Amino acid sequence: MGRVIAVANQKGGVAKTTTVVNLGIGLAREGKRVLLVDTEPQGSLTASLGYVEPDEIQITLANILTAVINEQEIGPDDGILHHEENIDIMPGNIELSALEVVMGNVMSRELILKDYIDMMRERYDYILIDCMPSLGMMTINALVASDSVLIPVQAAFLFSQRIVVHSGWYVWRVGTFAMPSGLVVLPLIIGVIWYFCNSRSVIPKIIMALGTVFIVLTIIMSISIRFVSTSLFDYILILLLIAAGCGLLLKTLFRKQDNDKDEK
Repeated sequence: MGRVIAVANQKGGVAKTTTVVNLGIGLAREGKRVLLVDTEPQGSLTASLGYVEPDEIQITLANILTAVINEQEIGPDDGILHHEENIDIMPGNIELSALEVVMGNVMSRELILKDYIDMMRERYDYILIDCMPSLGMMTINALVASDSVLIPVQAAFLFSQRIVVHSGWYVWRVGTFAMPSGLVVLPLIIGVIWYFCNSRSVIPKIIMALGTVFIVLTIIMSISIRFVSTSLFDYILILLLIAAGCGLLLKTLFRKQDNDKDEK
């Protein structure tokens, strides 16, 4: 039975997609069978993996979920793209925007994605869901379908402290009321600590707000540059640092997996 992890935060630009890509490829290199699911209408995950025109892909997540709603038969290979990094992708594109409107009128609408994910669990060791930067119906579906949630955080006061607390408690409510078994939530402080951000004051406040209920994993990458004016080299450096952070996260996941096996 595969483990399903959603990467979610209502704030955009906090490395959700980058985390999914690096974590997925890292797991694949450890010999794990990995499926990445793109639930974002912009298709950022799909495009970042080399499929530069997501809107031209014939079968995407929108088609699959439409089939679930209409109770049509779905094959386990339908819409799956096989990447050279030994990961599989369920692509997303602009059609998800229209689908989210339709989902509002469907019975048990929060379980639509879960029906599909449950069908795919036996085929993969890990399924990673890249969520859009919102708390809409598609994000609710991703949370309900997941066993764990990662909340990437940028250590900026106005954005991260307020929004991660809001996101964290929103996830908790979904886990409590939509899933009796609950969710394991990992607010992941991973991202660029800009030169004007005081991470020493922001991070403790996030831990104080969420640490009594959630597991807070801090992976800090301190970069004293102005991100908006960086060169190509600086962007590459930032991506490498995020990849390194995902490597630490992999070790944490494997350590938790070993502990679960020991308890059993």
